[in-house]
Amino acid sequence: MSGEGLPTRKITINEDDLSRLQADVWSNEFAPVKLEMDGESYEAQLRFRGGHTRNYPKKSYELRYGNNKTMHWNAEFDDPSMMRNALSFHFFNSIQVPAPSTRHFWLEWNDQPHGVYLDIEAVDQTFFRKRKIGSRALIYAVNDNANFSLIDPDTNQHKSTLFSGYRVMKGTKETPVRLTRFVRRINRPAGEALRSYLVKRLDIGLYLKWLAGAVLTGNYDGFDQNYALYEHTTSGKYRIIPWDYEGTWGRNCYGKLCGSDLVRVKGYNILTRKILSYRSCRLAYRRILNQLLTDKFTIQRLEPVLMKLHGELTPAIRDDFTRKWPFHTFQEEPEVFKNYINERRLIVREALSSWKN
Repeated sequence: MSGEGLPTRKITINEDDLSRLQADVWSNEFAPVKLEMDGESYEAQLRFRGGHTRNYPKKSYELRYGNNKTMHWNAEFDDPSMMRNALSFHFFNSIQVPAPSTRHFWLEWNDQPHGVYLDIEAVDQTFFRKRKIGSRALIYAVNDNANFSLIDPDTNQHKSTLFSGYRVMKGTKETPVRLTRFVRRINRPAGEALRSYLVKRLDIGLYLKWLAGAVLTGNYDGFDQNYALYEHTTSGKYRIIPWDYEGTWGRNCYGKLCGSDLVRVKGYNILTRKILSYRSCRLAYRRILNQLLTDKFTIQRLEPVLMKLHGELTPAIRDDFTRKWPFHTFQEEPEVFKNYINERRLIVREALSSWKN
């Protein structure tokens, strides 16, 4: 097997270290490895990453190497196309919502073929530096407690802490204090005081673009988790970044085909509901959706990107016997994407036409 047409990366790991990782797939412990990439060799650290996917036979990995460099290698085991994250982040970047860059590659593991992977750029200080964005704090939304609510979705009881569901990746001891205060404040009645607070503490325009992107791509799991927040240095406002868009474009996060109407046009979570309670925000959101339906979320704009990705992946996917999906399913995936885009466009346009201001 070989990853024809894709760059090759190699991992060499001691069998004892590998056995130690495999003994507890839920551990975040790292093991030393040798990484070969782009003609260079590095001493690196590797661990398993992900949620339910850690139990899969083909694992996803986080690697750290060099001067605090981090890479996320996704097996995309549930996605028969291996393109949903890549196309989603391309779409977000096209609508000026900063999102990770991606790159497919072929992995060799202890000199044995390990199949096709997707390298997803880490959202970290390097991410912001490349884009010349100032950030004083970075917070990951790691589970569905990150729903901006006072209530735990599993117990229906008040949360023991309003920082539940979040993890500070960069900041100070005041970072969770400020976010806790933000969550508490947005759960107050939607009046003029809350409007003023939101304008002061949230980049509402960017949030509405992000909301439109999540709604159009159909990421049901993207509202209560699978995003990052950062505090913009100059404005002090929270801004949002998408993360983990494998369950999109007509399939859920387990790869099952689902209806193009799975995600409602007004989205989800408490913060979204509060923002859309103001008429000016609803009108702005409608304008964004209408504009995207006109010039971004169209077959004409997306099909060339989709088919380029599909063409680049086809030889390697044909050779990749580590995946759970048969090759013929991969071959049929462009039609799944195109059917979803056409159906989603009709659903969103119909919802907008009946949306009362």
